[in-house]
Amino acid sequence: MSIDIVNPALNDYLLDHATPADDVLRELAEETHRVLPRNAGMQVSHDEGTFLTLLVKMTGTLHAVEVGTFTGYSSICIARGLAPGGRLLACDVSEEWTGTARRYWERAGVADRIDLRIAPAAETLRALPREEYLDFAFIDADKTGYPVYYEELLSRLRPGGVIVLDNVLRGGRVVDPAARDEADVVIRGLNDAIAADERVESVLLPLRDGVTVVRKR
Repeated sequence: MSIDIVNPALNDYLLDHATPADDVLRELAEETHRVLPRNAGMQVSHDEGTFLTLLVKMTGTLHAVEVGTFTGYSSICIARGLAPGGRLLACDVSEEWTGTARRYWERAGVADRIDLRIAPAAETLRALPREEYLDFAFIDADKTGYPVYYEELLSRLRPGGVIVLDNVLRGGRVVDPAARDEADVVIRGLNDAIAADERVESVLLPLRDGVTVVRKR
């Protein structure tokens, strides 16, 4: 039996059946929606944040990278899942948005685990060591940059390491040939490329706006 994965009635049910958010995450979500109402949709939902924490814990992550930090919700979720001594490299271009992130990292007690780089993410990633040492990466930034971010991260990912890519359904437009926005075209092409990529195992999940989980062989 199939269900409508975008049924609005499921939203609260999904959130009610994930480990509850604490005060820090709740207040961060509220502040983001209040102060940045036009951009608040860029913030991951709580169920997706919980999913990230679980994946990071299950992979025993010491070395993590996040491309696209915004106000810091996903980075808190990732940092909380790190193994003892683990570090998260957070990549963003906005001092304003990450200023909020920094405040909430302190409140969440994870600021000492996060290194923030304010620069184009492609430059930051290309400057990383060429070794296969990364355990986990999360990509949630400008969609046209995804192919570059994916390749730069995959080349540095250890075997068994995981990359998570957000917003890979593009509101359902990936299955609409008439959707010719550049971001839609790029993500559609990347989805096809990952599905055929023999370097990895992958699954595209209908979590929110689509999440692809990639494991390096």
